[in-house]
Formats: sequence, C-alpha cells, structure tokens
Amino acid sequence: MARVIAHLDMDAFYASVELLRYPELRGQPVVIGGSRRHHPVSGADGARAFAKLGDYAGRGVVTTATYEARAFGVHSGMGLMKSAKLCPQAVLLPADFDEYRRYSRAFKAAVTEIAPVVEDRGIDEIYIDLTSLVDGADDGGRSVALAIKASVRRETGLVCSIGLSPNKLLSKICSDLDKPDGLTILRPEDIPHRIWPLPAARINGIGPKAAAKLGSLGIGTIGELAGADPGHLIAHFGQTYGRWLHAAAHGRDDRPVVTFREPKSISRELTFEQDLHPRHDRERLRELFTRLCEQVASDLARKGYAGRTIGIKLRYDNFRTVTRDITIERHTADAATIRRAAGTCLRRVSLDRRLRLLGVRVGTLVPAGAEHEGATASAGHPVRPADPGDSSQGTLPLFDASD
Repeated sequence: MARVIAHLDMDAFYASVELLRYPELRGQPVVIGGSRRHHPVSGADGARAFAKLGDYAGRGVVTTATYEARAFGVHSGMGLMKSAKLCPQAVLLPADFDEYRRYSRAFKAAVTEIAPVVEDRGIDEIYIDLTSLVDGADDGGRSVALAIKASVRRETGLVCSIGLSPNKLLSKICSDLDKPDGLTILRPEDIPHRIWPLPAARINGIGPKAAAKLGSLGIGTIGELAGADPGHLIAHFGQTYGRWLHAAAHGRDDRPVVTFREPKSISRELTFEQDLHPRHDRERLRELFTRLCEQVASDLARKGYAGRTIGIKLRYDNFRTVTRDITIERHTADAATIRRAAGTCLRRVSLDRRLRLLGVRVGTLVPAGAEHEGATASAGHPVRPADPGDSSQGTLPLFDASD
C-alpha cells in the first residue's frame, strides 16, 4: 500500500491566536514579540489602545507576524528594531506562550479525533499517517484532509495548511506551498514540476551553511541538486550527508510517523530586552531565575516527567554562552529542589559581566511515578556536577537566593 503522509502547519499560529483575542486587529499588520509592557490598554470607553512597532526600542526579536506584516518583509527571528523600519505602523503584542500551548493541545486533539496516528513536531505542526484512512480512495486523501482542516477550525477558530505526499520530507515542503489555509497534494510524478524548481534550502535538513556551500558548487534549486553527481556531493559533504542530499532531492524518505518520542529534557530560557548585571540587577535576576525554575517544574508536572540532571544556561553581553549541570540523587519535578540545584550550578560560573540570557533545564527524565528507588541521599540533594572540570572557576552567585 502506498503511504499517504500529511504535514499540518498552523498558519501564523501565535498571531492567529492573538487575533482571536483582539478581533479588531484582523487585516492589520501585527507583530508578536514585545514584552509584557506592550499589553493593550483599555480606555474608559472600553476601546483598546495598542503599542506600535515603530515606537519600540530594544533588541527583542520577532516571534511571528501576520501575513499583512510579512508583506512588508517582516519575518520570524528578525530584530524588532529592524522590523520597525520595514513596518512601523504594525501593532506590537507580547507573546503569551501559555495561551499558545493551550491552543496547541486543542488543535492536536481535534486532529486525533479523525486521524489518531500523529507525530508531534512542536507547538504548531504535526505529521499524520493517513494511509489506512484513504486506502482505496481515489482523491489522494483530499476528503480526509479537508475534514481535518474543518475540525481544527471548528474546535479552535484557527486555520491550518496541509501537505499530502508519500512521505514526511515532501509533505513538509508541500504544506508551505499554498499558505494560508492551503491544501497541497503531491504525487511522485509531480516532483519535477512542483518540487525541483524550488530553492534547495526548502528541504528540511538543508540549513543556511549547507545551502551556501551548495550555491558555491553551482547548485541552487532542488532540481539541480537532484541532477548532481552523488559522488560529487559525497566528496564535498561526506558519505552520509552527501547520500542524503541526493535522495532528498529525488523525494525519497522512508521515515515512519512516530506517535511518541520521550523528551530528553525540558527547559525554559529568557532573553532580556536589556542586559542585566548580576549585582546591580540582583533582585530582578533573582525573580526571573526563580520564575524559570517554577515554569520548568510546571512543565514537568503537566507533561508527567521528573528529572535528575538540572542545569543552567547563561549568555553574557559579549555573546559568550556557558552551561553548567548537576546531577541530584533522586528524580524531581519540585520547583524548590530545581531552584536549589540550579543555584548550585550558578556558583560554578563567572558572574562579573552583564547577562543577555538566562535559562534552566532539567534532563535525565523518567515518567512521573517511575523514579528510581533506593537512593540514599535526601531528595533533591546535589551529589555531583556533570562537568566537574569547570567547577573551580565559580564566583559566588550574586542573585542566587539559597534560602
């Protein structure tokens, strides 16, 4: 039986969720990426006043934008200051990830009611194996895909785009071809005229560096990549990646839809709009550090995991990034325990420069209730650092509250 694999991608997901909350912004350029101070303010008459992108000052980045803003060249990952020059009239809203996660769970539940074989690929995209549902149908899975789109819209008020093909690689490309609210069905015989004219970077797995290297070899499109000598690709990219490049360009991908994958770690991090100093901004950093630990603990509890390896991530004002981990005796999902262990990690890094980013991570996960038994130390007691070679350089953490 020929496989029928779908890739479903929510259209401008974060922005679309915000438009449900603020319907008066429909049809306007809207950018998501501001801080909490960019929340709309309601006047005495009930009308809401929104922050404008042109008034933004800082170094935040665009999380996402409506298609009206994208028409001006604004895109995810772009600096907000740069995007303000392109579209100063855009409305600027802060990101609300708790709300986005709630809608993410809702749209995935709507899909699984129709097609239960789903691979979760993040907050706004999934793969779906429709093979058994379309067996014998002559529409290539269109009717099932339309039913899924209708279910998502009915349950969430949001629209999505779906790509259908024999495999995950091609469906990922297809879901982006007819956005927004698209449905693209690709058969193997369609590859030369639908896929080969596209830039090679449209293949998931070809990043900016690989695309630039391909360009230096005179390979700009997927078709040119498909026509390249496999030996030439292997010579420049190595055996494994070179062979994969050639196979991907021909639309070959045997990966199954994986319905469940154990996470390796759960983390939260925050990039500051302005650098914070460990001494002068001690109270603010302490508050943010504690909040990150509490958020990670909440994520662990919600997803049903506990972990033993607790780590931190710091990025200094010179863009140097350091990480430190510690392994505790027993698995935990307790915020206070995570906070204590993360504070221990802070004692092993230098805190003499301003900070751009702060993060907390919990790894070595097991399902909650399946924690290892027989540990001799008290729960949450740090017993050894994961990278002891770096432990000698530590400076007393200026914003770590050990109480």
